[in-house]
Amino acid sequence: MRSFSNCVSRFFVVVTMGLVLVGGAQAADQGTAPEAEAMAKRAVAYIKANGTEKAAEEFTNGKSFKDRDLYIAYTELTGKVLAHGGNPKLVGKNLTGLKDSDGNPFFQMLVDLAKNKGQGWSGSYRFLNPVTQKIEAKTMYVERVADSYVGVGVYKH
Repeated sequence: MRSFSNCVSRFFVVVTMGLVLVGGAQAADQGTAPEAEAMAKRAVAYIKANGTEKAAEEFTNGKSFKDRDLYIAYTELTGKVLAHGGNPKLVGKNLTGLKDSDGNPFFQMLVDLAKNKGQGWSGSYRFLNPVTQKIEAKTMYVERVADSYVGVGVYKH
């Protein structure tokens, strides 16, 4: 009996450790808030050093500002998307009035944050994660650059 009990206990320890390791792997596949903020700051420096057009091209089509589920959204304060590393189809569109799947006017929240505070973290909203292809909760770090802003968001699985 004792050996059966020990085997069962060991089995549960191994299964539990496996679940912890899988959970850790999923977290590693996902960007963190400090990484998002650092990427946004790198993007601001890139815009200042290289100009709007080159930056927009790199943010949308390049690889240096994409890391797992982290990417740049570069938008004018008027609502026009200049670059989008997660969905290039949004480039050139004015997203003023865009709401998330829960009906929250998240896009205006991002613009207002950039206009009024210049930088900081947004409240939560729901958006398509380009890695999982699922609508997920997200918050975005926003930093204003002249009459535009860059944002990098983190998804919460």
